[in-house]
Amino acid sequence: MSDSKPQQQPIEQLIANRLAKLDELRQLGVEPYPTRYRVDESVSAAKRRFADSTAEELADTKPEVRLAGRLRAVRGHGKVSFADLSDGADQLQIYLRKNDLDETSWQVFKLLDLGDFLGVEGTVFRTRTGELSVAVERLQVLAKAARPMPEKYHGLADREARARQRYLDLLSNPESRAVFETRSRIVSGVRRFLDDADFIEVETPMMQPIPGGATARPFVTHHNTLDLDLYLRIAPELYLKRLIVGGMERVYEINRNFRNEGISTRHNPEFTMLEFYWAYADYELLMDFTEEMVTTIAEHVVGTLEVPWGDKTIDFTRPWKRLTMRDAILGYSDLTEDDLSSRERMEAAGEKVGVQRIKERSDGKLLEELFEMTAEPQMINPAFIMDYPRDISPLTKSIPGNPDVVERFELFIGGIEVANAYTELNDPVEQRRRFEEQAAAGGGVVDEDFVLAMQHGMPPTGGEGIGIDRLVMLLTNRQSIRDVILFPQLRLRDS
Repeated sequence: MSDSKPQQQPIEQLIANRLAKLDELRQLGVEPYPTRYRVDESVSAAKRRFADSTAEELADTKPEVRLAGRLRAVRGHGKVSFADLSDGADQLQIYLRKNDLDETSWQVFKLLDLGDFLGVEGTVFRTRTGELSVAVERLQVLAKAARPMPEKYHGLADREARARQRYLDLLSNPESRAVFETRSRIVSGVRRFLDDADFIEVETPMMQPIPGGATARPFVTHHNTLDLDLYLRIAPELYLKRLIVGGMERVYEINRNFRNEGISTRHNPEFTMLEFYWAYADYELLMDFTEEMVTTIAEHVVGTLEVPWGDKTIDFTRPWKRLTMRDAILGYSDLTEDDLSSRERMEAAGEKVGVQRIKERSDGKLLEELFEMTAEPQMINPAFIMDYPRDISPLTKSIPGNPDVVERFELFIGGIEVANAYTELNDPVEQRRRFEEQAAAGGGVVDEDFVLAMQHGMPPTGGEGIGIDRLVMLLTNRQSIRDVILFPQLRLRDS
């Protein structure tokens, strides 16, 4: 165990030492990378199985186990050693005595390093201090690690290094593993909730001939056989709505979306969204449904509706606030009704709060920018911002009697937009007009196939997208999206 304190030697020397041990193992006739090794159970499962067994019970029954895992620590010298065997989730102490092993096995053990994979067979017992352990009778090296693991007590501290080498992050930082285990439970909870509500999970194309469903710069690729440019999907919305036309009244997709735009603590070019569409629902019903879904998941995964968020606490207790965008601006800033009363005064307000390229903004977009600069960061507890300007919501039904305002909401939690939902536009004539209006403003092209689908009739429908990555951030108290995506997009390192 010459590299038990790897910081004391240069990495090149540590690697050379391990490669030399590889040669020694092969000289002993031992294959350091065998094809297979059968285990009876995981280290975690064995530890759980015998957790309540007393020393006396184990001594009487002498239960045997066959386990495998990574060597994480070694204690002792000479003819007796204790070591920790880990499966990533948990670890179990193993006890090795020279007299209990054949000569080759003992030599193999002496050639192992921290991080190597090891298979063991032996008897479960408790030490004098009561620690559950396995007295090893047979062992086999399963994989020799040519590089040392991060140092035990300091781990992998650099945030970018943790994202680039997630495997080392998971090995050395238990809290990172816990985040991704929580993420898995959140996604499972979403599926379970929607399945129980009679939704059907579907899959839609990730490569699309027209980028649609949201306004964003797409990634472009080319299909050689068809000689056709295709776009990695910005959103699955238009395909999911086609399924509503086809009679599938409740559908959802947990999907990967791609947007060729900036990277920040809240944005990654590749991200995970939940999108669901519900025939005969509207945005008010979706607000109730979203409250129930998110609170159910929070209670199941976190165990409470009061969740830490930085130096604050998010209270998920229902009911959640419902505000118009104008009301939110007025309630969370120093701006007044007078500041929002005309285009000229909105521009002046925008200059005061730092809105960029004001003259380029439509009235609706300028109002949205004012909201984002003033109210959004302060919305810690869940709140629905509703009734958006029509000019920034081309796929949404207008409020009856108010054609310039649409039935749309966004959900904000922890100062982050988490969800976006509409009472979906289902008038094919109006849809075409809005597509053309959007295209004239430089916002894409008319999706003729989607308009054709709508001409066959789409029932009144509510649709919603929820950012899974952002929801995980909120429920695990992580301030950067990098911390909840296993392999976030990063710049290439300098060669």
